[in-house]
Amino acid sequence: MAAEDELRAQLEKDPNDQEAFDQLVRLIRRRAAEDQKLTEAAHYTGSEPGLVAAVEIDPHQVGQDAVWAVAEELAGSQRAWYPLIELARLSINEDREAAMRRLGTAADRDDTGRALAEGMTMLRGLGMSGEALSLGTGHWRPREHDLRVGREMVEASLEADRIPEAKRHLEAISAHSYTEGVTRLTDEMAKRIANAEKLQAGGAT
Repeated sequence: MAAEDELRAQLEKDPNDQEAFDQLVRLIRRRAAEDQKLTEAAHYTGSEPGLVAAVEIDPHQVGQDAVWAVAEELAGSQRAWYPLIELARLSINEDREAAMRRLGTAADRDDTGRALAEGMTMLRGLGMSGEALSLGTGHWRPREHDLRVGREMVEASLEADRIPEAKRHLEAISAHSYTEGVTRLTDEMAKRIANAEKLQAGGAT
């Protein structure tokens, strides 16, 4: 329990420490697996007192429950955004509206844009490029946020076959304070957009 207590203390200081979060989840998941024995649990069948029947426990569900418990515990902090993204990931199939609210709250809690980028990446990974764009459109501040958000906006637009929108987002990236990173990103995204236009033109012929 010493390691678990240490990780909890670490997360109390920084609830967005992803490495500590993942380590704590692994510890809780392992403990849950040991407690429930995963493959069988003592269960009275009711036919004969004391007769034990094998009950299959879903290890995946045990793991998901462990993540939910940790994320829910940490999400109460006004500084916490990563736990909200984890809660959104776990709940998006059952309650998309609530999951999107969590992602919006996560973005609001972080001025750097990192939370917004993480949320958009998660949505795109689930094939929800339209939802990623909706999230980004409502929260992206090109002059202030990390460049990764701009990349996510362009990528999501291209995945959603919205090339004109991708171009607008590319222009917005240029409003970011000039750095070598901005130049590299705009050059890369401009090539991606040009390739998408060629593919679209080829499909139209």
